Amino acid sequence: MLFRSNCVVNLYPDKAAVYREAFRVLRPGGRVAIADVLARSPLSPEHRADLALLVGCIAGAATVAEVEGWLKAAGFEEVVIREKAGSEALVESWAPGHPAVAQVMSATVEARRP
Repeated sequence: MLFRSNCVVNLYPDKAAVYREAFRVLRPGGRVAIADVLARSPLSPEHRADLALLVGCIAGAATVAEVEGWLKAAGFEEVVIREKAGSEALVESWAPGHPAVAQVMSATVEARRP
């Protein structure tokens, strides 16, 4: 079983809760696959507070390490996070020339419930 949702994890204040809920609804052996915007490194408080970046799904980006930790804490295994092809150009189109663009990527997040 593959868990699919129309939520934008990036915009949820409690992202860990999204992963816990995905784990809860999956049967053993089920997989989760999410496309999201993730940060390579923590964003500055100024970037997090920038409303234009928030609307553009940049300011709400969790780090790769945070997402991996939340998935594992929820109970998932086989966590794989990959940058999507063309990510740099896509993110640049959301906030042309903004320095925060270099810190984020469009990624796929996959994991399996044991």
